[in-house]
Parts: sequence; structure tokens; C-alpha cells
Amino acid sequence: MQKDFINRVKEFNTIHCTTVPSMVETREFIGNLIHTLFPIKRNLMPREEKISLDLDRCAINLKELLYSVRTSLDASPEALVEEFFSRVPDAFDQLVADANSITRFDPAASSVSEIVLCYPGFFCISVYRMAHILYELKVPVLPRVMSEYAHEKTGIDIHPGAEIDSPFFIDHGTGVVIGETAQIGKEVKIYQGVTLGALSVDKSMANTKRHPTIEDHVIIYAGSTILGGSTVIGHHSVVGGNTWITESIQPNSLVYRNHRVEVRERKESSKKKGNLS
Repeated sequence: MQKDFINRVKEFNTIHCTTVPSMVETREFIGNLIHTLFPIKRNLMPREEKISLDLDRCAINLKELLYSVRTSLDASPEALVEEFFSRVPDAFDQLVADANSITRFDPAASSVSEIVLCYPGFFCISVYRMAHILYELKVPVLPRVMSEYAHEKTGIDIHPGAEIDSPFFIDHGTGVVIGETAQIGKEVKIYQGVTLGALSVDKSMANTKRHPTIEDHVIIYAGSTILGGSTVIGHHSVVGGNTWITESIQPNSLVYRNHRVEVRERKESSKKKGNLS
């Protein structure tokens, strides 16, 4: 192997990759934290002593991860760990509300335990709510590593910077994209393939609101795309499937694509050939 190439690999990684958290340890941390909050995922009965011990272990793991990026932190790893875990109870309450909401509205859901165990949307929201705390604490990289772990497992891409109230419901979930500056209110339901994105991608817009606002009690059906930082979907609105929206929608609106699906009888010769004419 050429020595010049090896040196270029070494130089790049020395400059860019020495102060980042371990992907393996990050996944282990968020996995253990979610399993601690919902021990049913490990088929364990909740015991106070066990939960307390596991939370302490998670705190140690988080401190180690924060030490890997300590030169970029606004506070000490110890202070950030304490602040993070002071916010976890509220995030847990939001997740309980999320699970209860899914159970109420999804006819395929038989119990909260099924939601916790099986629903990819609930798993991704769980990771998001923990990553969002770290994002608010201005921890670099680590929240994105966590959210990309959930993205990889579920096909749901939620940026940890998005602001999502509770209850929140993602059904099926595959292909959902929620951008960094998106804001989502209470009792919002999103189906597979929905994008809450930016109208354009420009580095100069990094510190501006680029993604839409979804107010309370909105339903967005599969395949819809809503773009733009000034776009607001008013409360109690329903956005039909495969809709493209770049302008604000008034509250209590019904939005849908105005297209016809034509059905006609097949000719006898086509039936025999097995094709359309």
C-alpha cells in the first residue's frame, strides 16, 4: 500500500476523528437507558433497586462519552450528566403519554406493552427524547450518533434538534424525516413517508428556522411533504396522503391531492393475455 495514501488517511483522522464519541459505546448507552426505563423490553419485572442501579450505570456510561468531547462542552461532564438525568423523568412522562396515545388511536395496537416492545415509531421517539436533552445542553455529535442509531434501526430520521411535544404518534414510520428546526405540537399523528423538511439547503441558513411548524391535533397521512421554516399547519387540520405543501394552512383545514383514479373493465382479450390495453 502506498505510504502517501496511508499518511493521508492518518492525517484526516487525526484532525477530524479524535474527539468524537464511540458509536459502539453510544449505542450501548442509549440501549441500556431505554431498557432501564422500559424493562419489559428485556422481559424483566421492574424492581426499584434494579432500576436505581441501572440508572447509576447509565450515568457512568454517559460521563465517559462526554469526556470524549469534553473540549467542546459548555460545562463539565459531571455537571452535564447531573442535568441530563434531572430532565429524564419529564422525558419519561412524555414517552408514557406517547405510548398511551398510540394505544388509543391505533386499532392494531392491543396494549401499551405491545407498543413498547414492537413499535418502531415508539423506539425512535424514545431515542429522540433522550438525544434532544443532550442537544439542548449543547453537547456536540453525541445526540446525532444516537438519532442515527434509531434511524438505522427503524428507517425514521428525527433530528435531535426538532421540538416535539407529547403525545406524539408515528405509525409504521418507514421513510419519515423530521428536520432540525421542525416544531410539532400535542396529539400530532404522522404516517410513513412523511417529510418535514427545508425548502432549500444552504449553509447560510444554518441558524434560521428552515423546517415547518405543525400545530396541535394535526394528522399527516403517508407520503406527504411539508417544507419551509415559515410554513405552519394549523391545529386540527388533516393533510391527505402524497400532498406537497410549501405554504401555511389555516386551522381546521382538510388538505388533499385533487386527482382521479380511473377504473375500467378489462377487455376479454386482455384477460387472456394477462396484460392491460
